[in-house]
Amino acid sequence: MSVSKFACAIAAVSMLGACQTTMEDNPKQTVGTIIGAVGGAVIGSNLGKGKGSLVGVALGTLAGAWLGSSIGQSMDELDRMKMANATQDALEHKSVGQTSTWSNPDSGNSGRITPTKTYYEPGAKEPCREYSNTVTIDGQLETITGTACRRPDGTWRTVD
Repeated sequence: MSVSKFACAIAAVSMLGACQTTMEDNPKQTVGTIIGAVGGAVIGSNLGKGKGSLVGVALGTLAGAWLGSSIGQSMDELDRMKMANATQDALEHKSVGQTSTWSNPDSGNSGRITPTKTYYEPGAKEPCREYSNTVTIDGQLETITGTACRRPDGTWRTVD
């Protein structure tokens, strides 16, 4: 993401500060908002050319924030833990196209993570993987795509 696109994404995320008072009591909603905003910015940055790309970043940031807020609001700590474990399993052990799943019988929420591409950055020793993360929260199906790169300690970090 270019510096101008990044600046636009930060500005759009900053505009979400007005929502902070309603989300202070719900940290999972706040985290979901931030993650959704960043993901939306990345998707939006790929939609347009020139100035249209900046508009795409802004719109993607806001749309992602709304979606992330909705998902984060509905996921409890056990949901997030199960999703994190399934994500680690999928990224570390599954081939492209193979899926790792999770479910929480207490909340009824579930999801699946599928690696869609594996590659190495130039000069990198550890792989990066693109993935699709589909979750069902309160009966609503949502799909988010992302990229993660393996750290030397074996954990994966999400990248833009």
